[in-house]
Amino acid sequence: MGRYYVKTRKSSISFLYKKKTIKRLIGIFLVSVGIVIFIYFFFPIVSYQIFIESAFSNSNIEVPIPKYLVVKKSGTFGSLISQGFASLTSDFTDARNWYPSFPSDTHNTLKVDSYMLSIPRLKIENAIVSTKDYDLSRHLIQYFGTSIPGENGTAVIFGHSTLPQLFDPKNYKTIFATLHTIKIGDEIEAIVNGIGRKYKVFSITITSADDTNILSQSFDRSYITLITCTPPGTVWKRLVVRASLDSL
Repeated sequence: MGRYYVKTRKSSISFLYKKKTIKRLIGIFLVSVGIVIFIYFFFPIVSYQIFIESAFSNSNIEVPIPKYLVVKKSGTFGSLISQGFASLTSDFTDARNWYPSFPSDTHNTLKVDSYMLSIPRLKIENAIVSTKDYDLSRHLIQYFGTSIPGENGTAVIFGHSTLPQLFDPKNYKTIFATLHTIKIGDEIEAIVNGIGRKYKVFSITITSADDTNILSQSFDRSYITLITCTPPGTVWKRLVVRASLDSL
């Protein structure tokens, strides 16, 4: 009986040791997975908030400056939480969910159904901009009631974004994922009815998600405003890039 007792005790100790080892390995695995997820998904957002947004807020804005160049202060932490919840419950490939005041297509009086946009810095070539619907998964969207490129006024263009590492210039769900890398002085080309016009970026700003000043028009010359969600992969704020028609 004594020998049997000793053998059982050793077996129990061995079993407990293996069980602890398995738990330890599972714990290490889960921590490793968590670190990978953080690095892949959240670190770009955190680093963006720390480094890129502050750089934008301190960047110089070149002339000409439209009259509507007004940017609201950042929202509160509570507003960020509500916007985060909205990102889980709203479809942001539908441009109507970006702003409750998005006009219906009955307000669209433009004679041009679509045109093309190229941004060399982002390797975007001949992206389609639709003036007649809301589907950001199929093309860029021009905000109804704003001017067409080449006309005096501002063409306000929405584009979808996601994490920068998923960027594909041919995929409209990721097309503006690297818009934050654009620089003042960079070129944007709009091709309307076969006629190309070049614009130069003069302003890069970040504003709150409910700021509608960025939709305003200025009719002293021709402008383009590009808008996407930021930080990349979130819908917390709006990245706004403004460009004016380049004087030839």
